[in-house]
Amino acid sequence: MKLLRIAAMTLLLAVVAVSCKEKPVDCTPVKKEIQPVEQAPRADPGQRNFGGGMTAPANRDTTGMAERMRRMREEQNRIRTVHFNDLSMSDPYILADEATKTYYLTSSGGRQYRSKDLVMWEGPYNVIDLSGTWCEKAGFAAAAEIHKIGNYYYYAGTWSDHSEIIQAIPRRYNVPHNQTYLLRSESPEGPFVPFSVTPGYDYQPYEWDCIDGTLYEEDGHIYMIFVHEWTQLIDGTMDYIELSPDLTKTISEWPVTMFRASECPPCGEMNSLGEATFGLKMPGWVTDGPQMFRTQTGKLGMLWSTWGKERYLQVVCYSESGTIAGPWVQEPEPFLANNSGHGMLFRTFDGELRYVVHHSEGNGPRKPQYWTVDDSGDKLVLGKQIILKQ
Repeated sequence: MKLLRIAAMTLLLAVVAVSCKEKPVDCTPVKKEIQPVEQAPRADPGQRNFGGGMTAPANRDTTGMAERMRRMREEQNRIRTVHFNDLSMSDPYILADEATKTYYLTSSGGRQYRSKDLVMWEGPYNVIDLSGTWCEKAGFAAAAEIHKIGNYYYYAGTWSDHSEIIQAIPRRYNVPHNQTYLLRSESPEGPFVPFSVTPGYDYQPYEWDCIDGTLYEEDGHIYMIFVHEWTQLIDGTMDYIELSPDLTKTISEWPVTMFRASECPPCGEMNSLGEATFGLKMPGWVTDGPQMFRTQTGKLGMLWSTWGKERYLQVVCYSESGTIAGPWVQEPEPFLANNSGHGMLFRTFDGELRYVVHHSEGNGPRKPQYWTVDDSGDKLVLGKQIILKQ
């Protein structure tokens, strides 16, 4: 009888072990209320600053500001046709959709523009529906992208909930809940809606400050490459995690770190460069905006951005193994400097490889630019800026 009980218990444990192994990862993060702490020192008046948050001058006239902001938002959201030269945006991304022979432009902000010729663009269209997710409260989508995988179009955007602190780092930063979340549609024009295993699912570890996720396929596997923010780490990293075939969840046990920002020669330390972020003097090295590519010779590379001597920079690295596993070797010089970055490669319907990137002249707004690129060898070669006439 004792042997039967032992055998039964052994069988039960084996069944439990198998069922646990096959059970999807629990998608509900363990959350706890974290009290904010004193942040990094404030930026100096007039200091260069990315991301807003600077204190307004005491004598600034704020009369009617709410009404002016409302009118500005209405004008920004009005559907119209505009020339490429008149667009202002950060982090531009273009999907050239063969099925519709239409170019779809997204960026930080999350709205979509549409064009047949890459010159005149119609928009901005609201193509996402975040109902039932925490992202709905966050609203603003950073570094938006649209990818065609299989029969679906996937919208990758980063949402930030600053009301939810995941880590409070004294004398540095109250780290908010930042995640790249995926939406899906049968059309490149949306609506893109939640489809993950649970609404608002964290594709990256909940306790990580993560942004700028992009999608990449290799040997039948689909990965999300994303930024683990320097604001949390000091030395930012680029990481990847494998997704399930239906993209509803991650299946890796833990993300893999590809490289750190400080490994890139053009990358500078923010305080040494005189750069403030969100109005704060935070020391550190930045990773931003990854995009994977292969040259015509099959060389695997990554475009990404950081900060250096010419402010925002576009840099490139290459995988020695030819796979996502690396090791990743950084190029010694920027791919494009002069306060330009977060660029993306795309191929026109005529087969021309182009590069779209944002650039800021002085303290002016960020505006997209087109460049030609040669990928016929083992490395990308930047060509000339394409100047469009109006």
